Amino acid sequence: MSEKQFFLASEADLLAVAERLAQVVNNAKNTDDKPLTIHLLGELGAGKTTFSRGFIQALGHQGKVKSPTYTLVESYELPPWQIHHFDLYRLADPEELEFMGIRDYLDSNTIILAEWPQRGAGVLPEPDLKIVIAYADKARDMTVGALTTRGRELLEKL
Repeated sequence: MSEKQFFLASEADLLAVAERLAQVVNNAKNTDDKPLTIHLLGELGAGKTTFSRGFIQALGHQGKVKSPTYTLVESYELPPWQIHHFDLYRLADPEELEFMGIRDYLDSNTIILAEWPQRGAGVLPEPDLKIVIAYADKARDMTVGALTTRGRELLEKL
């Protein structure tokens, strides 16, 4: 797995990395017929939702980006992308994703941002990118790992 490390001294730094990744994704050609899947890992309050908000807004969303903690998923139509932001913290069993129709969310012009993806293991698509955000005193450390060819291409440009 290829990785890049980022030290994030502030929320603005976190949002800057999210914006840069959104630009890289937007400028890349999608040659896959699968969604781009990004797994976001970290403790409660580490910045997963903040990262998602910055990423979604950088792709053109003008409104508020709500945390999908209670709804499990919030979707955004941002042509050419359909973005599905999942927060699986409250998921009791990965099979719940099947009941909510996870397959309907997985086409080629889709970006999946999944917080707490380990709770959807075996049902949620494997990630192209895995982002781990960890506390570093009052700052954060972020590791972005690429797990697929597509992920490595994106990571190289980040």
